[in-house]
Amino acid sequence: MSEYLVDIQHERLSFFTPAGEVKALNDVSFTLKEGEVLGIVGESGSGKSVTAYSLMGLTAYPGKLIGGTLDFNGHRINDMTEAEFRKMRGNEVSIIFQDPMTSLNPVYTIGNQIEEAILLHTDKNKEQAHARAKELLELVGINEPERRLKQYPHEHSGGMRQRVMIAMALACEPKLLIADEPTTALDITIQAQILELILDLKEKLGMAIIMITHDLGIVANMCDKIAVMYAGHIIEYGLTDDIFYNPRHEYTKGLIRSIPRLDAKEHERLVPIEGTPVDMLNPPKGCPFAPRCDKCMKICLREKPPLTYITDVHYSQCWMIQKEEMEREADE
Repeated sequence: MSEYLVDIQHERLSFFTPAGEVKALNDVSFTLKEGEVLGIVGESGSGKSVTAYSLMGLTAYPGKLIGGTLDFNGHRINDMTEAEFRKMRGNEVSIIFQDPMTSLNPVYTIGNQIEEAILLHTDKNKEQAHARAKELLELVGINEPERRLKQYPHEHSGGMRQRVMIAMALACEPKLLIADEPTTALDITIQAQILELILDLKEKLGMAIIMITHDLGIVANMCDKIAVMYAGHIIEYGLTDDIFYNPRHEYTKGLIRSIPRLDAKEHERLVPIEGTPVDMLNPPKGCPFAPRCDKCMKICLREKPPLTYITDVHYSQCWMIQKEEMEREADE
């Protein structure tokens, strides 16, 4: 039995479109133990959601896993059938989707939708499923749960619907919860409540969490480890403190520079990352971030940077690390 709950090694996944092959994931590897929280950070199109969805067998057509191994909780994801995925989804791994407005079915009551998952994956009867649904709404901080179960999604606010989505995801006490930008459509105070709620539930239930977001600020207090993704690659990976206090990839540094700071001087401008994301149909030969990097060298455009370990758990793929090492050796 593996010591890891999630063990993804050298995953390669492409979408075969009429325009050509879109290499959505390029040699992605990471591990996650029970009870750990991993943040996957990057801008839109970097491959964050595709990575998580592939773990649940939810890769949309025409996407196809073309290389690597994916292991979760004793399952080899590569070899599973759709029937096996259905048993696993909701039961061992659950997901909170990005938009609660469209993730809930508008023609069924909240109670119907939560109870369906419980009846499908457990041996509870209708009455027990109803009691469990009520318990779950109380767990996620929704008042008057009995009344709420009889209501439809449109009768709830955005924050309430997101709480309902969390309740549905936790219905069978999964070992892994995937939170796909769970606070995107919510205002800042509700965001804080939802994130605090997810952490509280993690402590109570002991589950592992993969938090997908484009906002480094969100993962600062939540995650044990952070994977920074760009153009289908994990370009930097490490403990949360490593990423925030010793970032080694120029893209990670750019993300951190673009976060508003409490200690910033008045009227100090945020520093954006110039340029546009990579065309995934025609990715560059070298470092995928090279066309947007202000420290780009000739080798960055020609060759992919090697994986360099800064510590046992902190690694990055950036030619600047090699350059700094050579300069340090020359000085010595």
